[in-house]
Amino acid sequence: MNNKKKWIAIAVAVLVITNVFTFALGTVAGNFLPLGRVTLSSAEYKEYELFKKLYTVRDKLYKYYDGSIDDKALVEGAIKGMTAALKDPYTVFMNEKEFKDFTVQAEGTYAGVGIHVGVKDNKIVVVAPIEGSPAKKAGILSGDVIEKVNNVEVNGQNSDQAVSMMRGKAGEVVHLTLNRNGEIKEFDIKRENIVLNTVTGEMLEGNIGYIQISSFDEHTASNFKSKLKELSSKGMKGLILDLRGNPGGLLEKCVEMASNFIEKGKPVVTTIDKYGKKSPYDSIGGDFIGLPMVVLCDGGSASASEVVIGAFRDYKAATTIGEKTFGKGIVQTMLSRKIDGFGDGTALKVTISKYYTPSGENIHGTGIKPDIEVKYPEDLRGKEYNRSVDPQFNKALEVLKSKLK
Repeated sequence: MNNKKKWIAIAVAVLVITNVFTFALGTVAGNFLPLGRVTLSSAEYKEYELFKKLYTVRDKLYKYYDGSIDDKALVEGAIKGMTAALKDPYTVFMNEKEFKDFTVQAEGTYAGVGIHVGVKDNKIVVVAPIEGSPAKKAGILSGDVIEKVNNVEVNGQNSDQAVSMMRGKAGEVVHLTLNRNGEIKEFDIKRENIVLNTVTGEMLEGNIGYIQISSFDEHTASNFKSKLKELSSKGMKGLILDLRGNPGGLLEKCVEMASNFIEKGKPVVTTIDKYGKKSPYDSIGGDFIGLPMVVLCDGGSASASEVVIGAFRDYKAATTIGEKTFGKGIVQTMLSRKIDGFGDGTALKVTISKYYTPSGENIHGTGIKPDIEVKYPEDLRGKEYNRSVDPQFNKALEVLKSKLK
């Protein structure tokens, strides 16, 4: 098989386009059939014609380009271009390094600057710096827009690349260029090993429990349940649940966490895919249904945390206090197995559905307004956190105390 035919077969296999894939295999096999001919359906031929330019460009590059050419890099570039053309910042192809970095963070430990990001209006927005992280210590704030990483311009279409660039070896410096309300700010931040302890909590006066969840990883639901039981054993009569700055995470884990407060069998969230297929994620039930509760939220509360907030709002399981949430109401899945056409260390993260709260609302692009809106003062954002002057927390305390009377 000559080099051209071999590249076509590889490229088509990686692109995972079923009909073109069928054609490519037929074309290669056809070289060993009488007269080297195969029969194509009209639909298959149209799809071949649609993607033929890809092969034409590759051939012309080999014929005219005065420089070295790496077929693997060409294939990766073509695939990344394909996903970028969708203009969905959450649908991305990951090479081996990017997928490894993504997997490591999902497990709760990685080396980086410690920033959770999201995408709004094709801009990479800081959802929240991780507490105690280099980014937090450097003064990076929720709402900052990342314009450059190590002097390379970034935007919503290459957000995963930007995240990958911020990770790496501990001790190395990352240069960030941020836009804060129109003012450009430059930061040199040294990477550190980031260990995500996603659940923290304590007992407050008046038998009030306080739990903060920073994101939803593999261990969040079980750690949250353990913390609930611990506080309950200390006499907790009501709970302040702090989801501010929580960018989301694993859908199944946020459903498991919310189940502690929602009757078994009731949907916490429902996803609907492009074919109209509904997939309800029902509560598994819990021991704290009816516990007086207040939930704190803000513009950094996104995705999985919005699932929780939406369910609690619809079932009136809690009073929500703070600011409108981020507004990410779509669901992604990761395709990385051999059966999915991968298995080589690369992966495709792809948006597969929208999610809907129990009342049937999709909040993508709009967010959720809290029951009681309380703004966090701008002059406090850049200062060291002090709970005693936090108006959102103090309002939550006031509301919860009134529930316990």
